[in-house]
Amino acid sequence: MKRLNNIFLVGPMGAGKSTIGRQLAEALSFRFEDSDHEIQRRTGVDIPTIFEYEGEEGFRKREEQVIADLTEQEGIVLATGGGAVLRETNRQRLTARGVVIYLHCSPEQQFARTNRDRNRPLIQTADPLQSLRDIMAIREPLYRQVADLVVSTEKRGTVSVVKEIRRRLETELV
Repeated sequence: MKRLNNIFLVGPMGAGKSTIGRQLAEALSFRFEDSDHEIQRRTGVDIPTIFEYEGEEGFRKREEQVIADLTEQEGIVLATGGGAVLRETNRQRLTARGVVIYLHCSPEQQFARTNRDRNRPLIQTADPLQSLRDIMAIREPLYRQVADLVVSTEKRGTVSVVKEIRRRLETELV
């Protein structure tokens, strides 16, 4: 049985990790943290700038350190970046230090939610929808590998998803 001292949200960009995470934290009286926002706070620049100067590898190194630090805390809901699961050390930390919830949605839903967002360097391509499909093909098995719960956010509102998570935490993980 997992301790419910921390909840870590994983899933693709546009799945609702930050929005749902904030509301879930409030509902559980936990603190909300967002690994991407923490990286930006520590560096003083946005994520596209980090990608521009350090590449994805530089960003992933920063992300790994932030996840190491944040998962040491207690009583948090953490929204991770969509690619956090790419590193084995992140997957190990997440699964060892809390309950991991995979917020799932299709690439088409992701595209509808993110297509105007210029703060997402991995989809600044000629065919963003195909990029989302390609990214999902690589990451989906990793999301499922670490997940204690899988919750769909496809065409659903935040309140509905938060209610489902709370119910399932109480019935499936206690």
